[in-house]
Parts: sequence; C-alpha cells; structure tokens
Amino acid sequence: MTSNPPGDCCLSRTLHEGTPKGEDITIHGERIKAYLARATKPKSNGGAILYIPDVFGIWQNSKLMADNFAERGYTTLIPDLFNGDVIPDPRPAGFDVKKWIAGGGNGDNPHTPAQIDPITVAGIQALKAMGYKKIAAVGYCFGAKYIIRHYKDGIDVGFVAHPSFVDEAEFAAIPGPLSIAAAETDTIFPAENRHKSEEILRKIGVPYQINLFSGTEHGFAVRGDPKVKSQKFAKERAFQQAVDWFDEHL
Repeated sequence: MTSNPPGDCCLSRTLHEGTPKGEDITIHGERIKAYLARATKPKSNGGAILYIPDVFGIWQNSKLMADNFAERGYTTLIPDLFNGDVIPDPRPAGFDVKKWIAGGGNGDNPHTPAQIDPITVAGIQALKAMGYKKIAAVGYCFGAKYIIRHYKDGIDVGFVAHPSFVDEAEFAAIPGPLSIAAAETDTIFPAENRHKSEEILRKIGVPYQINLFSGTEHGFAVRGDPKVKSQKFAKERAFQQAVDWFDEHL
C-alpha cells in the first residue's frame, strides 16, 4: 500500500474559528446532502473543486476550507460521505475508527468503497451539472483514497494531504496530475510509503508534486492547531499548494 488504514491519529482535531458562508444543499436527486461554497469571482479556467473530507465529514473546519477555496475562485462542493453518521464527539471510551468504517463491527452503517464510491461520483456529476467543465479534487486523510480512485470518473487534477487507505494498484492507475502534502510524523503515510508513492508517480509519468512539512503530524492540513506556529504555517502552505496546483493544471 502507498498509505495505511486510518487509525487513532485520524481522530485528533482542533476546531478552527470562523463562520461558514456556504449553503447546505442536496444532490443526486436530493438523496445526498452536501455543502456548497460558491465562488463570487470564478476562475477563468472554468474549474470547480470536489472536496472529499476526512472522517469528520462536513464540519466546521471543512466548511471553512471550502469557503477559502471559493474565495480563491473555485466553487467547492463537499458531499456527505457518511449519510449523517459522523464520528461521535465526545467519542465513547474504546471507540475504534476501523470498526466505524467497517460498520460498527456488525455491518451497520459501513463506510467502505461500496458506499463511498457512488457518493464521490455523484459529487463529480453534480459539479458538471452546474456547468463546470473541469473538476479539481482535494482529498484529506480518509478522503484521499477516493480522489485517487475516481480520476476515471471525471477528475482532471488532484491534491491530497496525509492520505490514508490508498493501495498501490489504485495509485498506479491515476491518469492525471497529483500533488501531495505530507506530514513529518505520520504512521498512516510514513516515509517509506511516501518514497514508494514517488517511485510510482515517476514511473507512470504524470505531473506530480510532494511537499513534506516539518513539525507536523497526520491531519495537519485540516485539523492543525493555528496557535502552533509550525502547524499554522504548514496548514496555510498546504492550502496554497492545492490552489497553485489547480491554477497550473486546469
């Protein structure tokens, strides 16, 4: 695998301050809830962003990030990957994110490719139905896997940060540009996986970029603490990395 399954490090978070400006909508025949941040001054490249989130789904931080992308000219859509089945906060003792993904250990409300794939595709289709001709995609932690899996369904360019759950075959099949933001300390995407990802990208010949941020841990691009200088810097630079990458390749 180029990145490992999610673990406890995926659950630590810092809530960011701000008031979301986007709107709650439904897509796919009103069957899927979503958050939409509309660009007031759209980019001339005709692109929009599909935002595939971490295990916290549509929440304060992801909404604020979508708003920031919209302010930079990219209308951004976050589909509800989990159908309202969010990670509990506070989490009960012994909460296991792997069991939550599998379906609580008994198959109830699973969050596996069988459920997430069609929601991701619906997000791409929703943006195209809005008139966007080019689709950029951002994937954070859990969401990175689904960016990698769905280039074939209409993603033109991708950005992922501290990816989890991506296997080598999926990674080797991407047909378009990919940018990666990686944390210095990350058991989900450690150095050996990062280096393997670089080898694969070089072999398949797509444009790529891999930035490594010191003083960071898994989740920094969404859940980093803005009061910690190194985390604030890395979060802001990873965001800019995505914008610059899309500006270049759309």
